[in-house]
Amino acid sequence: QVQLVESGGGMVDAGGSLRLSCAVSRSVARINTMAWYRQAPGKRRESVATIARRGDTNYADSMRGRFAISRDNAKNTVYLQMNSLKPEDTAVYYCYVQVEYSDYWGQGIQVTVSS
Repeated sequence: QVQLVESGGGMVDAGGSLRLSCAVSRSVARINTMAWYRQAPGKRRESVATIARRGDTNYADSMRGRFAISRDNAKNTVYLQMNSLKPEDTAVYYCYVQVEYSDYWGQGIQVTVSS
């Protein structure tokens, strides 16, 4: 069973930075897309950023220029560097990975930005 271990969340003041990490718990054959999603209270889960195996990235418009997604294929880990955080970035952030043709989600990690 593949599990995703997320870390790096917490509370930060507006304008601050956080770096999220998500590691796949065991060796897997091939990880394709890796991504971060988030869900704020009372809102639907939304895509934050995705990164393909080759490194191609996509960002939601509101995160572009402030957030940066990266991955280390040797460590089966994906990162999300979040800068210039705003109170509206407060949410539970979820890691997503696609292993072969199966989808896996992390348990979610809280990010709180205070004004």
